[in-house]
Amino acid sequence: MATPNELLAQIADVGVDGKRGGYSRHVFDRAEHELRDWFTEQARARGMEVNTDANANLWAWWGEPGPDAVVTGSHLDSVPGGGALDGPLGVASSLAALDRLRAEGVRPRRPLAVTVFAEEEGGRFGVPCLGSRLLAGTIDPDRVRELRDPTGVGFAEAMRSAGLSPEGLGRDDEALSRIGRFVELHVEQGRGLVDRQRPVAVASSILAHGRWRFRFEGQGDHAGTTPMDDRRDPMLPASHLVLAARQAAAGVEGARATAGRMVPTPGGTNVVASTVDVWLDVRSPFEERTRELVLALSETARARAADEGCRVEITEESWADTVSFDAALRDNLTEVLDGAPALPTGAGHDAGVLAARTPSAMLFVRNPTGISHAPEEHAEPDDCAEGAVALARVLEHLTEGERS
Repeated sequence: MATPNELLAQIADVGVDGKRGGYSRHVFDRAEHELRDWFTEQARARGMEVNTDANANLWAWWGEPGPDAVVTGSHLDSVPGGGALDGPLGVASSLAALDRLRAEGVRPRRPLAVTVFAEEEGGRFGVPCLGSRLLAGTIDPDRVRELRDPTGVGFAEAMRSAGLSPEGLGRDDEALSRIGRFVELHVEQGRGLVDRQRPVAVASSILAHGRWRFRFEGQGDHAGTTPMDDRRDPMLPASHLVLAARQAAAGVEGARATAGRMVPTPGGTNVVASTVDVWLDVRSPFEERTRELVLALSETARARAADEGCRVEITEESWADTVSFDAALRDNLTEVLDGAPALPTGAGHDAGVLAARTPSAMLFVRNPTGISHAPEEHAEPDDCAEGAVALARVLEHLTEGERS
């Protein structure tokens, strides 16, 4: 019976990022391919049937696939330079939970599956939760096929190179009809459990959040020969946006605004940029406040661009409303887990996408530092083990498992 940390140790060398630190594992790249092979091998070793759906999501079934199934799992991809647990802990814990159920002689009376969703982080193609969004039909498959990564490779091309066909992308009613309940375990991305002295929590909600790209266009020129008064430098309004985002979010309770990526073109040290792209991530507990914050920042960006003789183009790349997880399922799991606390989160998840289609829930494993999306992300091995035990109890309960 494997523990989550023993399983994670098997993939500890996959996708190590020597430049950023941590891990860079992106959909359809070599590291992600190795992780998918690892999961397939682990699932088949447990006698599970494994298949890949039309949206590149992996499914492993304990017993025959069927309706009203209980599904668990997470993702294996990462942000650039991410931690070891964000995503993989949920997958490893799912396998460990199944090991525990079998060791204890539990036989599910409902179908049980583990899934691995593709491109949850959006680390390669910019849109988070692509696999679950496609499955649920909340994103246009034609748009997804046209997405490009930072090197210019298109999603469709990358999918074909991985041996999969992009022609079948889109809502999968057959797969959706099988999911009766979905439960995702995840490392906590915050410090809500530290003061509660509990290793595991149940999720209550996810903040409304989205990503916007601001493209500032000016005039490229020579850094040494162009007088300051003659410049149309897009780096100035782009920099103003970064500062304005921090200041504006600080004035809205519970809001977060982050400029995590800025790309000047052509990017030379002695060159006035011709364009600067800034990606802005904005979140808050309420949809209208999030939208209002982005509107205010957009007005600031346009004004600062005009001051510099530049223009700005603003594109919404993704959006997710506030998610309130199924209250009955949440309360049920809280009871099963002996009064585990309920916590909101500012991080998006595949469970949040599926929550609009089927009763969904999340379990969080304590993170003593609260750091995530960085190499310092951490959870104690004992807490990870407790998370797998909690997930096993939840799965036994939801599948109405019988003990032999």
